[in-house]
Amino acid sequence: MKIGLFIPCFMNELYPLVCKATYKILKNQGLDVDYPLSQTCCGQPMANSGCSKDVKDLAISFVKTFKNYDYIVAPSGSCVTMVKEHYGEFFDDNEDYNKVKASIYEICEFLHDIIKIENIKFEHSFPYKVGIHNSCHGHRVLKLATASELNIPYNSKLKNLLEKVPNIELITLKREDECCGFGGTFSVAEEAVSVAMGKDRIKDHLNSNAQIITGADMSCLMHMDGIINRDKNPVKVMHIVEILAGVRP
Repeated sequence: MKIGLFIPCFMNELYPLVCKATYKILKNQGLDVDYPLSQTCCGQPMANSGCSKDVKDLAISFVKTFKNYDYIVAPSGSCVTMVKEHYGEFFDDNEDYNKVKASIYEICEFLHDIIKIENIKFEHSFPYKVGIHNSCHGHRVLKLATASELNIPYNSKLKNLLEKVPNIELITLKREDECCGFGGTFSVAEEAVSVAMGKDRIKDHLNSNAQIITGADMSCLMHMDGIINRDKNPVKVMHIVEILAGVRP
């Protein structure tokens, strides 16, 4: 299968090591991975700000760039959600967009559901206490984990993958799916509320003695990392692909 690697724009600029870890994981599965240089932002910040014309231009460009790949894989649940759920209004039953919509996956979803969890093995050890932050888009739209309001047994694709890593200790949180408060432009428009929510999310991890907070969205982790650094909290954040790729904190 031919994989088109989609890297969110802010990750490309601010977190290149996470992007490289994503590439490494896919290559370690023996996949043919291509990184198309013509890719741009998915348009999520513009959509959050009401700039629909700008989103349409980016959506058309995205589909043109990625339409010929068997799968499109990205280390961001929110960006994948943007493509799957919010591009439709710009395409009238377009064959190319329908293919892209069906082919794009967040990397944990791709490893768990397409490569299959039973076919994945990690050799490296990660002897740390780790708490999983379930970002809202991935959690409730992509179904990366079970939402608590459904009152059904909890299952998490992120947890299932991390349990394959030797010597890792996954902690239990009081709230498995509480929002961190980032919410894209919400964190700018409602700064005080956003920070308060972030502090609550971090406190849950601290109370559970987590050494590492991980998740599938670097935007949420970036938000919490800023609060952690300002408050000098004794915990670090790592994107899940870093742990799966063997990166140490």
